[in-house]
Amino acid sequence: MNYVLIVISYLIGSIPFGLLLGKLAGIDVRKAGSGNIGATNVSRLAGKKTGAITLLLDAGKGFLPMLAAGALSFQIETVMFCGAASFVGHLFPLYLKFRGGKGVATALGVFLYLSPLTLLLCAVTFFAAVKLSGYVSVGSLLASGLMPVIILFNQGSGSYFYLALFVSILIWFKHKSNIIRLINHEEKSWKKKDKTQ
Repeated sequence: MNYVLIVISYLIGSIPFGLLLGKLAGIDVRKAGSGNIGATNVSRLAGKKTGAITLLLDAGKGFLPMLAAGALSFQIETVMFCGAASFVGHLFPLYLKFRGGKGVATALGVFLYLSPLTLLLCAVTFFAAVKLSGYVSVGSLLASGLMPVIILFNQGSGSYFYLALFVSILIWFKHKSNIIRLINHEEKSWKKKDKTQ
């Protein structure tokens, strides 16, 4: 186990790309919209192009440390810990007093490396849920909840499953305010936004 590489992965995961790109656009995303530094809020506040760039960079934080660890021929356990560390870094970034994003994009990068088929099925679920419900949070919750289930059926209850379960639980935890708003019918809907334009 290479602990230095794992720490570096956490520090990479802590880079708040959404906040940095928002500031380049003249917006502090923490003080507007949902207050989240992730791609969804950035897209709402700074435009879809900036949101897409945020999504790619946040996904890269999960994918690239694992790619580097794999290229350096570390064991899969170290590679997975690098992905988990980057994911935790995004949720609880050192640079922002441990107040980070919700982790969906970084999880995308992690499972793009580990299990592209699982990611594809979860992505289909995400887009279908957002299309039908109008809520990005519903898509995120359903896709992340499905991830460990798919891995359990395809690969059993090994290390991939436990990582997926860990990621899923943390994504749901970080979405607790969204869940409350959904229950109270106060969550922002993309469909409602489109109707007002």
